[in-house]
Amino acid sequence: MELAAPMALITTPGQLKQQGEFYHQLASMTKAGVTIVQAIDILRRNPPNRKLRAVADRVGEAVLRGATFTEAMRSTGRHLAEFDIALIEAGEMSGRLAECFKLLGDFYVERGQLVSKVMSAMVYPLFLFHFALLIFPMSLFTGLILQGKTMAYLENKAQILLPTYAVIFALIWALQAKRNRRWRGMIERMLHAIPMVSSTQRDLALARLCAALEALINAGVTIIEAWDIAARASGSQRIERAVAEVKPRLQAGETPSEAITAQRIYPELFTSSYRTGEVSGQLDDALRRLYRHYMESATTGLQRLAAWTPKIIYFGVMLAIAYQIIKFWSGYFDQINQLTK
Repeated sequence: MELAAPMALITTPGQLKQQGEFYHQLASMTKAGVTIVQAIDILRRNPPNRKLRAVADRVGEAVLRGATFTEAMRSTGRHLAEFDIALIEAGEMSGRLAECFKLLGDFYVERGQLVSKVMSAMVYPLFLFHFALLIFPMSLFTGLILQGKTMAYLENKAQILLPTYAVIFALIWALQAKRNRRWRGMIERMLHAIPMVSSTQRDLALARLCAALEALINAGVTIIEAWDIAARASGSQRIERAVAEVKPRLQAGETPSEAITAQRIYPELFTSSYRTGEVSGQLDDALRRLYRHYMESATTGLQRLAAWTPKIIYFGVMLAIAYQIIKFWSGYFDQINQLTK
């Protein structure tokens, strides 16, 4: 009997860090020589959170029924990203599960830290937004205080807050990595129009592509299959489409470096380093360097977004407050002028 793991609508920073801890614990135990069955059994009894307990339960049951660890992890459905599955499969095939677990653990812990940083930086702007909303417009606030017009005041605030909360919740939900592929493709096209976000998204996808390619090639997977799996692991449908376009050329005998050079989706650094690694026979080293480069670049971009997003909200709130103040005093002076006339 299969256990249905709970599916969170929104992944929080704490859950990301706990998922990273889940992989770090697997890395520590497998590196110490603990079998994967024993490691999963330990995590079933002492998981980082309840959701991961359900995942460990399902994986443990599948392994005991004779499934490979990759098949067991894939049986969890959308609870694990394609990136996770690709690296775990490559690690299992190459005997480098501990290294792949550690990479995944670092990846999720870092993501959780960045999301926490964004949320912490947004506390003050959001407080300021709610404070300004409670005070302005002054006519409703004074009506509440002096005349007891509670319903008019509450209706006005509800008309603003409810749609605002709905939009924020929808955006957070839409940007989760575990949404279906078609939805993620639509979001990717929308974010591609925002310069800073687009470059960060591209770097993160390339980092995932390089990590998956390096692990799969070391696992002895054929180069065509490795590119196919790594493209799905990248989380970018643009990369998936690009790989699908060149697949017939790869099957005809063309090398990947020749095929991708003509595609504008890949930066020159990526194509140049890949070709050098391919020619020199050190492709795994080249991919490892590319992963570190694009991961650092994506992290820098995310940190920049984390720093600027609260500032943009803060300045927007300040402009709205300034407008309300000017509007209030303008109306006040108009009333005085009318009385004097």
